[in-house]
Amino acid sequence: MTRKKKIYKKKGKVIKDLTRNIFKILNEDSNKNYNYKQIAAKLKVSDTDGKNQIIKKLAELTANQKIKEVDRGKYQINEDRKYHIGTLDATSNGNAYFISDDFEHDIFVPSVNLGKGLHNDTVKAYVYKKRRSNKLEADVVEIIDRAKTEFVGVLQMNKNFGFVIPDSNKMYADIFISQSKLNGAEDGDKVVAKMTDWPENSKNPFGKITQVLGRPGDHDTEIHSILLEYGLPYEFPTEVEKEASELPIEITKEEIAKRRDMRGDLTFTIDPKDAKDFDDALSFTKLENGNYEIGIHIADVSHYLQPKTILDDEAYDRATSVYLVDRVVPMLPEMLSNGVCSLRPNEEKLTFSAVFEMNDKAQVINQWFGRTVTYSDKRFAYEEAQAIIENKNNIIPADVSLTGEAYEVDEQIVEATLKLDELAKKMRKKRMKSGAISFDRVEVKFELDENANPTGVFFKEAKDANKLIEEFMLLANKKVAEFIGFSGGKPSKKTFVYRVHDEPDVEKLASLQNIVSKFGYKINTETRQKTSDSLNKLLSDVHGKGEANMVETLAIRSMSKAEYTTQNIGHYGLAFDYYSHFTSPIRRYPDVMTHRLLQHYLDGGNSPKAEIYEDKCKHSSKMEELASKAERDSIKYMQVKYMQDHKDQEFEGVISGVTEWGIYVEIKSNKCEGMVRIKDIKDDYYIFDEKQYAVIGQSTKNMIQLGDEVVVKVKHTDLERKHLDFNLISH
Repeated sequence: MTRKKKIYKKKGKVIKDLTRNIFKILNEDSNKNYNYKQIAAKLKVSDTDGKNQIIKKLAELTANQKIKEVDRGKYQINEDRKYHIGTLDATSNGNAYFISDDFEHDIFVPSVNLGKGLHNDTVKAYVYKKRRSNKLEADVVEIIDRAKTEFVGVLQMNKNFGFVIPDSNKMYADIFISQSKLNGAEDGDKVVAKMTDWPENSKNPFGKITQVLGRPGDHDTEIHSILLEYGLPYEFPTEVEKEASELPIEITKEEIAKRRDMRGDLTFTIDPKDAKDFDDALSFTKLENGNYEIGIHIADVSHYLQPKTILDDEAYDRATSVYLVDRVVPMLPEMLSNGVCSLRPNEEKLTFSAVFEMNDKAQVINQWFGRTVTYSDKRFAYEEAQAIIENKNNIIPADVSLTGEAYEVDEQIVEATLKLDELAKKMRKKRMKSGAISFDRVEVKFELDENANPTGVFFKEAKDANKLIEEFMLLANKKVAEFIGFSGGKPSKKTFVYRVHDEPDVEKLASLQNIVSKFGYKINTETRQKTSDSLNKLLSDVHGKGEANMVETLAIRSMSKAEYTTQNIGHYGLAFDYYSHFTSPIRRYPDVMTHRLLQHYLDGGNSPKAEIYEDKCKHSSKMEELASKAERDSIKYMQVKYMQDHKDQEFEGVISGVTEWGIYVEIKSNKCEGMVRIKDIKDDYYIFDEKQYAVIGQSTKNMIQLGDEVVVKVKHTDLERKHLDFNLISH
């Protein structure tokens, strides 16, 4: 729906950001008094009209008690008011929440109090209690740092100017674009607009168009829009590709001589069928003492990716590969990610390895870390490895093979796969016993035609072959972290990159308990062990049921976010005291840092400054979160696209969310989620009941509740906003 535009025309020259600049001046020295003349001088305002604006603004701020008049015509910041620094979390209805370390809970910010603050901006806010309700609210008084200034949206032209209507429902203001700032864009184009100014008396920020993406609804336009919305690139600069192409890739005798030569060990990869980059390989050797030598071999990206190069700077900026529905946006140029670093079959590769001697109880007897050279004998898809595990023989059925033909597998590889599977299951059992939580979520995947249109939906579930690889990668990550972080029986002070996961928030767990109790499930939070045991039981009990995806999503939201840091606190979800990321340097920059630090310590180096790595960890965590959001948006986009072709079909669904404006329904057969607006439920007038996660009919007292099974039909699809509206057929 088109939003109505309102422009506030300038009567004279309006002083830009006057409120913010007055606060800035008064905050410089909170004990000093300023009169309007001193403020005008600091702002370089000399005309009468400008001075009158300052006088008027000072009177307004005094009336609102944001500043105080300490003497006639002399002003000071009002220290009685409680100011706090934090970030804004905008909602889709134009309000926001203020998030600050000073408060246990997020604080509501009504739209009138936003002060031109936008989603994720760092702001200074005054926090106060509302008179009637006694609830806390916040009033934004200063914007300290803009989170972003570029927005993706659709240009809507008027006669001599236009507005960019942002795609993001968290951006509440349309961006005004003058005729001279259109950059060749035409009415209806999807564009990137950069905010350049937000005049004090204007409802809308001013901006310029920096990029024309194409027409809305065009597939590539929409995918590029998703990436650019989160500031993610979709192509490599020419100089980066050039530097990658000029890298020396020959494996020399001199380089091999510096490494442990493991080319003679039986080695293979197990990856998704459509994978193009192979980060990791496993080697397997049966030892004379009855134990097994198992190598986890990882592409030695750090050999090619040298610090202080254009290539390394680009990899750091990206920090992660982005996995969208129809493509991968890699961290490294294809020449590295799919070529020289990828552990392709029948090729010698430079690797960084964790090699373990293990016994039949899956205990590590000895370990070794270092640079190696390896040779992969075979490449398996997960389906092929799964066929070996399930069939316990050496025939791969045609329907699961990479080639589409049945074939016989080497007896040694069959033996190795079965033994690795056996050891992996023992390791997994130990982890679960120690309190690890099993989030084995079903992945939504799409069958795409040659134009990337979705023709079908299918679900991918982790089977034994996936879990085999997962357990050995977890083992390598854990042991590398322990090797650096725990020496001589106590924690070391060496700087290292850890992957940490804090304990869940008690209140979030209580909220989860309230919801799952509606379905007859319970969570016991008396101890850490009981919490993880009951969460595992919940995830197991709900598996395969209509409410499974909703409950699993809510359970994940109750958890803390995993992140990268030099400050180790352990990993709650995996039940590890020490954990790092070592196994995917092709697609994660923290793994590159881990490799570099590990080699540095193996060479006897001293501990580098933690602050440098902490900053890099924060950047990596932030980029990972943005990539994750882009990935989710690409799935939503494809779900909406898929549902466009199924408008006449009725679907069974489960109510996955209830709000005051509507109920969210997740379709069972494809996990697409859409909204039924309360005003569209015609059999009664429904009112939202927050405590019961329900809407209740005023006349009939009919309750439509979270988890209820319903039948819906598509009412409207909005590809640009990645939104589905449903009509409720029956409940």
